[in-house]
Amino acid sequence: MSWYIEALKKYAVFSGRARRKEYWLFGLFSGLIALVLVVVALVAQSSALFALVGVYYLGTLLPSLGVSVRRLHDTGHSGWWLFFYLVPIAGPITLLVFNCTDSAPGPNAYGPNPKEAAAIPAHV
Repeated sequence: MSWYIEALKKYAVFSGRARRKEYWLFGLFSGLIALVLVVVALVAQSSALFALVGVYYLGTLLPSLGVSVRRLHDTGHSGWWLFFYLVPIAGPITLLVFNCTDSAPGPNAYGPNPKEAAAIPAHV
């Protein structure tokens, strides 16, 4: 859950890099929260709760785009690759491979490797 909150704290940050863990756990928790909201709205048959689902999606749009761009940066790709989702079949498959790929070692054009930064003790 801390990775989900960390991505929300970087609400509209499109610079830097995001680890696989941050990207996938944000997607997992975001999907679970949306699923719970939809189920509650269906059970309650409340249009107000369906509106809440829409508000949730709009509220998490920028954080999800931001974490997606930072994840692409971590693999050494530009954030503009997100537009590749518009290419049928090949686009989503290619971006899935990018998102599953390990971080580019060492610093790249988008910043230091977040895995290596996490490995450095705080007292150094």
